Amino acid sequence: MISPASVLDDEIIRKAQEIIWDWGYEPVLGPNVGKVDAGKYAGTPSERADDVIWAYTDPSIKAILCNRGGYGLIHLVDMIPPTVFTSSPKWMVGFSDVTTLLSMSASAGVASLHATMPSLFSTGGQDELSASLLRGFLEGKVPLYRFDGGDFLKEGYAEGILLGGNICTFAPLLAAKQYFTPKKDIILFIEDVEETFHNIDRQFFTLKLSGLLDQVKGVIVGDFTDCIPDLGYGSIAQMLWERYLRDMDIPVCCGFPAGHDKRNVPLIEGANVRLSVKEGDCSLSFDVKGEEFWVDLRGE
Repeated sequence: MISPASVLDDEIIRKAQEIIWDWGYEPVLGPNVGKVDAGKYAGTPSERADDVIWAYTDPSIKAILCNRGGYGLIHLVDMIPPTVFTSSPKWMVGFSDVTTLLSMSASAGVASLHATMPSLFSTGGQDELSASLLRGFLEGKVPLYRFDGGDFLKEGYAEGILLGGNICTFAPLLAAKQYFTPKKDIILFIEDVEETFHNIDRQFFTLKLSGLLDQVKGVIVGDFTDCIPDLGYGSIAQMLWERYLRDMDIPVCCGFPAGHDKRNVPLIEGANVRLSVKEGDCSLSFDVKGEEFWVDLRGE
């Protein structure tokens, strides 16, 4: 359990430890968990980077849970070499600002989990399904999802590595020289929280300018929670559809329950995935070893 971004209250961490014990695992805190820098960050950049490196390189650590997101992981990008992720590959779990680590790991060729974090599963901030699916992943159980695809979709089938996450965290990483977008077909997943419509537009246009969209073979639009409608669109999905996605000759779906809403089902970043989009009957599956089972998210 590490805190690579914003600081988290000690009591919430203790509650999360109890849950992890109940799951049958031993929760081990990073050496710098509990430290505070500038009243907000969970330690200085070097302290937070040290905990990331420790968690990846210590062979006794079998999975890494980021205690919370917030802000601050961008400070660590040039402090963590790609070899850290390949030294002792393991599940790294988080979302939101942790998109930075998810993307760095994917660039190094190691899959990770976009999933709920201790700050939320210990406080009821995300629902029981989100937590139980995460626990299942740690036990080798791999969900295959069925869902309805939302109001804006384009039917089709695509395969590629799943990449993305929180778009305002993901887009700036395109400037990081030591971490590059894998030269493979991409299934792009995006979500965000409490952003203006115009800033989401800016970030997506950044993806276009970078050339990333040329590699994208399918798009999954997740939850855009409490975003501020300062442009003339009814939703982020509508804005992205009308300005970008409608003209892309690839499958597109929206409203997938992952992100900052109550439900945040796990996704495997950096893994090859299969996306099938049909109105009312979409599916997403992962090319990883494990005990597969279907989760029907339609009508939820």
